[in-house]
Amino acid sequence: MNVQQYISYFLILTGSLLAIYGQSGDEKNVAILIIGIVILMYGIYRISSKIPSKFDEEMNDKPHEHEDI
Repeated sequence: MNVQQYISYFLILTGSLLAIYGQSGDEKNVAILIIGIVILMYGIYRISSKIPSKFDEEMNDKPHEHEDI
């Protein structure tokens, strides 16, 4: 794994811990909860943007149905 993946996993872990911390306790800290969710979602976005689309792969393998032969 490269450094970029480690950064993404670190962002996911940090964001989830911040969100849990913001939610815990008697007084809910909404600012920490929102920051945690934003960091979590950014980490998930970074991971998912590196995964190739299955739909694009299937479209390239099949011949086009509407092509004139």
